[in-house]
Formats: sequence, C-alpha cells, structure tokens
Amino acid sequence: MENFKPTQYELECVATGRRFEDTGWMLEDRQCPTPSLVRAVYAQKQIDVKGDDHGLYKFHDWLPIHRMLHGSAAPVTWRSKGLAAKLGLDNLWITFSGWNPTRGARMSTCSFKETEAYSVCGRIPEGEERVLVVASAGNTARAFAKVCSDNNIPLLLSVPADNLDALWFERPLADCVKLIATERGSDYFDAIHLSNLALKSRRFFAEGGAKNIARRDGMATTMLSAATTIGEIPDSYFQAVGSGTGAIAAWEANMRLLDDGRFGKKKCRLVVSQNAPFVPMYDAWRVDSRVMLDYDDNRARRDAEIIDAKVLSNRRPPYGLAGGLYDALRDTGGEIVVATNAQARKAAALFATTEGVDIHPAAAVATASLVKAAAEGRVKPLETVMLNITGGGESLYKTGLEAAGKELWHLTPTHVFAVDAPTEEIVERVEAMF
Repeated sequence: MENFKPTQYELECVATGRRFEDTGWMLEDRQCPTPSLVRAVYAQKQIDVKGDDHGLYKFHDWLPIHRMLHGSAAPVTWRSKGLAAKLGLDNLWITFSGWNPTRGARMSTCSFKETEAYSVCGRIPEGEERVLVVASAGNTARAFAKVCSDNNIPLLLSVPADNLDALWFERPLADCVKLIATERGSDYFDAIHLSNLALKSRRFFAEGGAKNIARRDGMATTMLSAATTIGEIPDSYFQAVGSGTGAIAAWEANMRLLDDGRFGKKKCRLVVSQNAPFVPMYDAWRVDSRVMLDYDDNRARRDAEIIDAKVLSNRRPPYGLAGGLYDALRDTGGEIVVATNAQARKAAALFATTEGVDIHPAAAVATASLVKAAAEGRVKPLETVMLNITGGGESLYKTGLEAAGKELWHLTPTHVFAVDAPTEEIVERVEAMF
C-alpha cells in the first residue's frame, strides 16, 4: 500500500457528456449551462477487488483517490436466512455497513458514512493547507471526525445542536478536528447554511456533498460489495434516503458494472424510502415533478424533529439536477416509498431478531419499506434483492466498550450560532479556531 499510485480517471459532465481533467478539488463542470453532477470515468474498466487487508480501498480501482488512509473498513454482504424466511424471499442479500465482527463488519462509527469519509479524505492532495468543511446531521460528522483525527487532517464540522448526541467516540479526538453548531430547534439545512458562511473564508474548502465524486463513489462500494459477493447485479435495491446520494451512487456503480461485463446486463431497480412525515422527495416523485415542491421552513423543521431517522432530514437534496435522484429512479424503473416511525421501529426489532444485530433508524426505514414491498407482492420470491443497511451494530459496539471498562467521549462545539448569525461573526470565530 505504500507504493500506491493515484487512481487514473477523467471527469464527465452528466448533462453534456463533456469529459475533462480533474485539475483539483473540482465539484462541477463550470462550462455546463445547467445544474448537473459530474462523474468519474475510470481508466480501469474491469475492477480488480483487492484483499480485505485494504479495507475500503479494496475497491480503489473505482475510487478517485490520491492516497490510502489508515483504519478503513469495507461494507460486508451476506445472504440472509432469518429475515429472508420471514419475508418469503429466497434470494435476499444484506449489505451491512457498521459494527458486526462475527460477519466481518468493522466500521467503528457504525455507519456507512465511513465509506464517504475515507474516499473523500483520500482524494485530498498531499500538501493541502486549507481546512476541510463538512456539514452533517450526525453520522457523517462522526465518520469524518474519526478519519480526520486518525490521519491528522484539519476539519471543521457544522452540526445542528439537537443532533450533537451522535458525536460519540471511543477516545478523545485529535486537535485538528473542530465543531460548530446551530442553535436548538434548527435542522440539517441550517447546519449547511452555517458551513457555507464559514466557507466565505479562504482558509477553508467545502467537502461538496453529493457533488463530490469521492463521496458518491465511496458510497458506491455498497453496490460493489453486493455485486462482487453475489456474482451479479441485484434485481432490486432498498435504501432509506435523506439526500438520495447513496442511491445515485448505487446507480452509477451499476453502470460501471455493466461496462465491466462480468456481472450481468441488468439495471437494478432502486426502491428508496423516506421517514414520514419528512417526505419532500416522495411528494415531488408522486406527482412526477423533477422540481422539488414548496416546503415551508418551519414545517420542515417540525417534521425533522418528529422523525426517528434524523439523518434523513435534508431539505435541499440533489434530486432534480442532471444525474440526480430523479434521473436515477426514472432510468431504473424505481420508486420512492415512505415508512412511519412505528413501522421502522417494528422493522428494527424484526431485523435484530432475525439477523442478530441492531440497526440505525435510517436502516430500519429501509427495512420497513422492504417488509411492506414483500407483503404487497412488489418483490418476487425469487428476485435477487439487496437491502442496504447503512448503519448498525451501535448497541453492540457500545456494549463492548462498556464491558471493557471504557466510557464514550463526546465532541462538543466550540461555538453555537443562531440561525441568523452575521457572516462576519462566523468567519471571525471559525478562523480563530485553527
């Protein structure tokens, strides 16, 4: 791994098809006249999956990275027996990102956001002196904090104060990781806005969210794990979504697997779910609108407070732009469904009973949508189904720490800002933190 050479790739604008060189931290094609994602087009057309000792970087042929970082783990896929029997599905496969050592899953933050963090941070060129800025509803912040702390990468996190409980760690973080928060009653969109104001300073640079090819291609390792384990592209894919970036990533991975030629010729049907009552993408999808419908800010904050899966509360997702979730669903014959808190809790209990590990609320929403689809006959018994469990094993992990006599350490914010805090104050305070 010490002799690793940066992955070779070009960038391609989805809207126009224009290909160009990635000359730095490029998040878009500035020549494109319409909102569009860009994709990585890798020189290696057939993926050569490395050994488990490479962690997430076993898939590095299709990750846009300059270096491999310490401490990564890859998603793990297994064929379900318990849940599959309950649902009457003969070919259900679970792709698990979290903590479940008996299955080989060793993501200590217990979330698939580690796939993003190791890929994004691996894309940062050596010698970058600016500070990376990441906005998060919780799990993403925990993952980036761990990766940056372990690898001495300066990081500024922006998180809603109501979500700070998610920032737990096995040990204190390195001083290179700092946290700011938006006041109580705010949501993920407010944290994004705060991070954008901090970025007015030239000392910082944006991680980029869904626009960052490294974030999406890191998430795409879930589909790569499934396809390379099963031996073929799944027929259908279930995941809960806040931004939809994970589903977009699965779609993009599917296209690369088609070009690879060894995993079949099908497009996997994407079935994505939101946690009611926070369902802005579902509302747009059900009326076949590429444009998100109006969603009052106060109502959105209230709905975000109600749902169990707080990480799914993104008010400005990459839904309608070229290459976004709308296009992914249309291209794959997919759909958006919803699950209530009660349905998700019931599904979480079912998963724990049948598969032997606890799962996060977002993964429970996905499981609930699969339970409903199987009951309604929208998934056939012989269909190859991938259930993307995007986080789990947190109770298992924390129980292990407690048994070892260890206490959790929580990252606390250096500053908590009002949602209408002036830009000058924010910039002055965040610059003083580094």
